Amino acid sequence: MEGDNCSFPADLSDDHSQRGSVASSATLSRAQDVLVYLFGESAVHLSMEGLGSVSVQELGRSVREALQIPESAPDTFAFWLCSPLLELQLKARHQPYKLCRQWQDLLYRFTDASEDDISQADEPYLQYRRNVFYPKSKELQIKDETVLRLLYEEARSNILSGRYPCDPEHWAGLGALSLALEEGPGLDSQQITTKIREKKLPSFVPAHVAVGSGGFFSTLRGKSSRQAELEQKLSEEYGKISKSTGGSPEPQQLLHQYLSMCHTLPYYGCAFFCGEIDKPVQGILQRGRRKAVSVGICLDGVYVMDVKEKHVLLGLRFSELSWDHSRPEEEGDSHILWLEFDGEEDGTPVNKLLKIYSKQAELMSGFIEFCVELMSTSEEPARQEAGTRNGRGGRRGMLQRQGSVVCSRVHSLNTISYVDNGKEIKRLKPKRAASFFTRQATAPTYSAVNTESLEQG
Repeated sequence: MEGDNCSFPADLSDDHSQRGSVASSATLSRAQDVLVYLFGESAVHLSMEGLGSVSVQELGRSVREALQIPESAPDTFAFWLCSPLLELQLKARHQPYKLCRQWQDLLYRFTDASEDDISQADEPYLQYRRNVFYPKSKELQIKDETVLRLLYEEARSNILSGRYPCDPEHWAGLGALSLALEEGPGLDSQQITTKIREKKLPSFVPAHVAVGSGGFFSTLRGKSSRQAELEQKLSEEYGKISKSTGGSPEPQQLLHQYLSMCHTLPYYGCAFFCGEIDKPVQGILQRGRRKAVSVGICLDGVYVMDVKEKHVLLGLRFSELSWDHSRPEEEGDSHILWLEFDGEEDGTPVNKLLKIYSKQAELMSGFIEFCVELMSTSEEPARQEAGTRNGRGGRRGMLQRQGSVVCSRVHSLNTISYVDNGKEIKRLKPKRAASFFTRQATAPTYSAVNTESLEQG
């Protein structure tokens, strides 16, 4: 699934815009310098001979040796090729230099970037980061501090950038743990405030939280008042750490605590894709408008997140959904990932379809299929049995919705609703010319949604 079949969009920041990891010289037989970037703004500097034919597997041995990562943890991390427009996890057999030469082709195929943006795109850089297929359950068994630090830095980056939406109790607790890891757990309240102000709030809480909504009441209260509130939250959570750990915890204990808290976020460890969904129609003038979303996919399920509001719009485990991918049939059409799940209309149980427009729809569909296959062959027979029982052949559990940013907001989605009466599938709202369509023959468990007659809906 990685590499030739799967790619993930990067945050379009300027942080890495001038990075380049792989030599562009055609003379690659002699030793060449290679930079492998890590989260936390650090990098491993290697000198490799025959760079044009060096595989990820060979590179991995060199990086693990340089970082002193134990051989018992070879699957925890993977190599990614990244640029401001695209992220791609590589397989062990891939040769990074050769993939760099194909980078523009990949950008044309899997992004909506203009020709000018693609022609000016930076050379991708190599990054050593978490393997998207590494189970969360194994992380807490890790004892090596170097490995835990690498996982921590990546998780922290995703929290602060807003890629992992979280509630106040989460970001305050995580921010306090970061402070304890950097400065130790023995600071008094005045020292805490001083350290936070030295390093700035965005070093401890998500950027959108530190900045605030910018609304009218926020302006009235003033920036200093908001900053004081956030500092107070961090100080309170920091105090709890000292009490719960007995004063002087080991770094490994704090790192495990941080990762454990991140594991409560269902999209921790996801691969992320970019796309758009239809906005709910609120009037004639607002028809056809779309909302930018981030789609996270991991071994547990699929999560559709609002890029602007930093909260989950829809979260589904694989046992709760069916899916399909459709390609453009005419110029101007979009690639679409279809997600089908259970819902309710005026008290009536219905099936709902969500359309996600993205040039990466094919990748997302393939990624879901691969995760389902991995899950079905894993050492968790209970989950496999649940998937078989609750797949396309039976009604899946209804989704629970509440105020947390990690919970689904199905009511805010513009979906297609329909019911299955055993003979035909009838669409409910809104009405359209073709009032029903037949369902394709299905496999006993996971299967694709028949979307051919819906694409004009």
